[in-house]
Amino acid sequence: MKVCVRAVAWRTTVATAVIGVMAACGTTSSVSPVTTPPTSSTVTTSSAATTTTTTTARPPSSTTTTTTTTAVAKLLGPGGSGSRVLALQRRLSSLGYWLGTADGYFGDSTEQAVYALQKAAGIPRDGIVGPETAAALARGVVPHPKTATGYDVEVDLSDDLLMIVDNGRLVAVLNTSTGGGYTYVDEDVTAVAATPVGVFHVFSQVDGLVTDSLGQLWMPKYFDSGFAIHGDSYVPPYPISHGCVRVSDEAIEWIWANNMIPLGTEVWVYGQGPT
Repeated sequence: MKVCVRAVAWRTTVATAVIGVMAACGTTSSVSPVTTPPTSSTVTTSSAATTTTTTTARPPSSTTTTTTTTAVAKLLGPGGSGSRVLALQRRLSSLGYWLGTADGYFGDSTEQAVYALQKAAGIPRDGIVGPETAAALARGVVPHPKTATGYDVEVDLSDDLLMIVDNGRLVAVLNTSTGGGYTYVDEDVTAVAATPVGVFHVFSQVDGLVTDSLGQLWMPKYFDSGFAIHGDSYVPPYPISHGCVRVSDEAIEWIWANNMIPLGTEVWVYGQGPT
């Protein structure tokens, strides 16, 4: 059976001002020379015969005032916390990017949601909210599902995103990692790590850990032979699995707890993964 390794391990004018995900601070640089004109000192001496006047010139003096500019861009990333993170989480959730409960802490689930937004926006996937990501968030960038009717799961291999869709409406968007396109050997059989493309249905599931020759799958939901949507502790923003559809452990637990992908759910897998 082919499975995947479970690794151990708003709309506003200025995007950054809306949710506070970027800020800069500093002072304005200035160099203001103040020059005083030359002055002189005059000494006069007199005698019965002569009067002598001696003038000694003083050099120009100046006072220069200098201040230094320091601008610091404050990014949001893993480990961050506070009101800005909370605002980020609420905005992501309002767009459908699943991250669990908004609690003001930038943990793994928030990083996964940022990955998903960056994938949908076609920008670098670093899990950090910088200017491009903040702008995408303000624009309300979301992926566009293909299905218009029914309750389905869509897996877009081109962007490596999993979408739960209800009659064309996005219910949730998750970062996923699918088949990495590499060649591997399992039990003396050589295979390519590719996720099958087509329309499938969830036909089997296990509420727990499954282990076989390739590794482990957490709470898998099988949709084609040994290929499953399952949880993993390592879900990078690029394809890496043997062919399964990885989501985070927290995400698959939420899926199970809320029966988001029940048995029989249609699974559409489309797009072009790595070759």
